[in-house]
Amino acid sequence: MNSLSKFRKLAGISAMAFAAMTAANSISAAEWRYAHEEYEGDVQDVFAYKFKEYVEENSEHSVKVYRFGELGESDDIMEQTQAGILNFVNQSPGFTGSLIPEAQIFFIPYLLPTDMDTVVKFFNQSKAINEDFPELYSENGLELLKMYPEGEMVVTLDEKATSPEDFNNKKIRVMTNPLLSETYDAFGATPTPLPWGEVYGALQTNMIQGQENPIFWIESGGLYEVSPNLIFTGHGWFTTAMMANQDFYNGLSDDDKQLVRDASDHAYEEILEHIDGLADEALAKIQEGSDEVTVTRLNEEQIETFRQRAPQVEAKFIEMTGDRGKELLEQFKADLEAVQGE
Repeated sequence: MNSLSKFRKLAGISAMAFAAMTAANSISAAEWRYAHEEYEGDVQDVFAYKFKEYVEENSEHSVKVYRFGELGESDDIMEQTQAGILNFVNQSPGFTGSLIPEAQIFFIPYLLPTDMDTVVKFFNQSKAINEDFPELYSENGLELLKMYPEGEMVVTLDEKATSPEDFNNKKIRVMTNPLLSETYDAFGATPTPLPWGEVYGALQTNMIQGQENPIFWIESGGLYEVSPNLIFTGHGWFTTAMMANQDFYNGLSDDDKQLVRDASDHAYEEILEHIDGLADEALAKIQEGSDEVTVTRLNEEQIETFRQRAPQVEAKFIEMTGDRGKELLEQFKADLEAVQGE
């Protein structure tokens, strides 16, 4: 066989090997589907795209991200994840609470601090977050990958308020979460569960007089346009969770499981940087966008009048969740005490 023939034969073998390798990669590569509850550029969207970026840079897989409304409301995307239609979902405990009652713990007012450094340390070090919650989610067919904070909760109303008495007769929108309803009942308001898609119109028509959300969401959703009085009550942070359909996750190879974990860790670290200073930026945009906006930051004496009503919500949480919820609450408090004592 002459050299040219040898070369052609080797080239043919190489081409076949390359084709076989490409086919194998095509079979092993997959498009994973990931839905979240927010708009383009919001915190959950940034997290999802950081996750996507890591996966696609470190594997043959791709990730398709669906934003709020593309596949329905929060309840819809959770149902699709549990059914295996979606592989990943980002949903706050505000909605997951109907599925996992213990997840409502984040809505006990004045349980979590509001300074970012302490909040981040808590999420990094908490046994409740990193050990107890994954077990609770697992029981519902979900692989909890990350819980992370988004921002301090801010109340918006149709007029200024500094006390629970100012909340009297105010219909305040809450997520479909029984404990959050208990919180605003304790605060003196009339809690009104509504899906997110109806909130702007309900505020605009005075069907409701207020709502709560992190400040970046109030800005991106334009809520300040129809509910211009912002009240910083200091009662907690908005928390969310990124999870996978457990059957899907368990069916992954060990390498892909590690990839998903590493991508989640990467997105988590990126999001902590992203939210640092985000609230101040969003508030500046709101104030620039409207002359009608007022900002009220309650002082410690005013906060205390709300904080005194928190035990009512704690009692309701334990009533809803029993001994398991009580143990989780004790662990939460122990974790917070450890972090705050550092």
